[in-house]
Amino acid sequence: MFTTTGSRGLYKAPLSKGLLLVLSGLTVMLSLLPKYQHMFEYNLQAVSHQQQVWRFVCGRLVCLDVKDSFCSGLLIYNFRIFERRFGSRKFASFMVGTWCLSALLDFLLAQTFSFLFKYEVEELPAGFLAPVFALFVPFYSSIPRVSVTQVLGHINITNKTLVYIVGLQLLTSSPFMWLLVLSGLISGGLYHSNVLWLQKFLFVPGWLCTVARYLLEPLFSSSHPTSEAPLGMGATLDIQRQQRMDQLDQQLMLAQFNEARANARHQAQAGLLQWSRLFPSMRRRRVAQPQAQGQPSTPPPPLDNSVAEEQVARLVEMGFSRLDALEALRASNNDINMATNFLLQH
Repeated sequence: MFTTTGSRGLYKAPLSKGLLLVLSGLTVMLSLLPKYQHMFEYNLQAVSHQQQVWRFVCGRLVCLDVKDSFCSGLLIYNFRIFERRFGSRKFASFMVGTWCLSALLDFLLAQTFSFLFKYEVEELPAGFLAPVFALFVPFYSSIPRVSVTQVLGHINITNKTLVYIVGLQLLTSSPFMWLLVLSGLISGGLYHSNVLWLQKFLFVPGWLCTVARYLLEPLFSSSHPTSEAPLGMGATLDIQRQQRMDQLDQQLMLAQFNEARANARHQAQAGLLQWSRLFPSMRRRRVAQPQAQGQPSTPPPPLDNSVAEEQVARLVEMGFSRLDALEALRASNNDINMATNFLLQH
């Protein structure tokens, strides 16, 4: 559904999986027990005038609206790519840091709105919303945009369009949701740009990550997507036949690609690349065992004329290996956006 995040589910994203299960479960539980919903209302007046700090914490964690919980869950599922890329600790530090910054900004923006328009904001939408909107900042700046199709010949649909549509749907769900959106975007920009060295002060300590690794990660970790059940186990005859046809189709596509690879480098690429079919071996190369100590490392392959050294260097700076960068650029006809999108998916 979300093309920017690949198809590996919640593998290597235990924090995202925990947020999805725990927060969504609490929302469903509160919808079944409406008499307890008042305890999770995000009431600014109760926090500032009656010092109900517990309401401030609870109101900024659990959504009372099932639709808001569903949309925020879709966004968390999409943004799990940042946990895979930067690690659970850095991802958790971003969520905690933006949660704290947005808490302060909620009050400042509410007071500013009250001063300018003489209207006091008493209650805001409840839920873990501001940190989710804060993730749009790295999503906009670091995820490349790849064109998927065009509607009516003029409207360009990219791999990021659906994510923005879900965010817009969440924005229009409540009257004062815009205040949380603004608070989240500002806090995300401040933390992502490390203004005033915020990342040195607002972070998850190492000892807490160690405790969570032993206590919580076994509960929310997901198995590797290749460790699935054998073909045909528990499947119907139609499903087995379809799976075998898919395997044959992948083998044919791979054989055709290897045969035409030398001639296709200098030809214009028509349509989108079928990344999962053309490169089944790249994941295996990423998880390969490191070379034994004392053995000389294999020198990097020479650079083809069709691949620019500057683009290879840009991909290497983003954290990808030189081999993966060269292969992705060759296959994408030296298109840096499509090569980056493929490397992020795999």
